Amino acid sequence: MALSPDACPTPVVDAERVKSVRRALPSEEVVQDLADVFSLLADPGRLRLMAALLEGGEMCVCDLAAATGQSMSAASHALRLLRTHRVVKVRRSGRMAYYQLADSHVRMLFDLAITHIGHDEERNDV
Repeated sequence: MALSPDACPTPVVDAERVKSVRRALPSEEVVQDLADVFSLLADPGRLRLMAALLEGGEMCVCDLAAATGQSMSAASHALRLLRTHRVVKVRRSGRMAYYQLADSHVRMLFDLAITHIGHDEERNDV
């Protein structure tokens, strides 16, 4: 059986590096939480809500729905999911609920993703 071109002929080349990397890897629980958050962010509607919050700061559900072109029901459901995973936080005032990005880390993650996409587009234009 032939090895694929990128296969190693031995199971481990640098055992010390492998041990060091394995110690530094996040726990299975953290990896699962990351996978949950990234899959949550894989939805265009939820990303539009995040972009609106990034641009508009704290906003109520009805304004977020109007800004993103979603129904209030869809926006409310998406915000509930984002809140459950601590991507957004809510402040209640009477019957109104106002949402904002949970913290600067969420803002930075979103900004970096947008920058990354722009970088890829620039590279493709060349």
